[in-house]
Amino acid sequence: MQQRLRPELRRERVVDAAERIFAAQPYEQVTMDGVADEAGISRALLYRYFPGKNALFAAVYQRAADRLVDRVRLDAEAPLEEQILAGLDAHLDYFVANRNAVLAANQTLATDPVVQDIINTELSTLGDRITDAITLDPFERQRLSAIAISWLAFVRVLCVQWLAHGHFSRDELRAICIDALNAVIPAQS
Repeated sequence: MQQRLRPELRRERVVDAAERIFAAQPYEQVTMDGVADEAGISRALLYRYFPGKNALFAAVYQRAADRLVDRVRLDAEAPLEEQILAGLDAHLDYFVANRNAVLAANQTLATDPVVQDIINTELSTLGDRITDAITLDPFERQRLSAIAISWLAFVRVLCVQWLAHGHFSRDELRAICIDALNAVIPAQS
């Protein structure tokens, strides 16, 4: 006899299944029937948890953003650039493994307010972590925050272009991001 799952655990399993499908297929090809099949539930139950594909995708993308942000913890005592680059590498790893989901969030759903809020919150949180890792007066902190968020947005746009068109290698992409970082964030001693 199969044990009945608690609703929150069932929902997590649905998001797990959707995560696999959104990673493997372009957004336009993902169907709610396919997600229900992958999750081993009925379509009706899937719609109980998520009113549509956009809401389901937003849950997948929110979880991914939370995981990525959790992986980027900056220590004021450690070299800032090394920590930022470790965070960049974590993001690049995710982007490669989840190309279709990243392209969906940044192209197909570029005007979806929920998805864009997830992206903007992630950028803001990462920008705050960068500025929190350096002791600055309030004016310099605001200045660095604006620079960090701008660099993060640049990296995001460049990564989307890389995923969509492959004009350069991952190593070239990383080098461009590092060069841009070095150009905008002063070296810390």
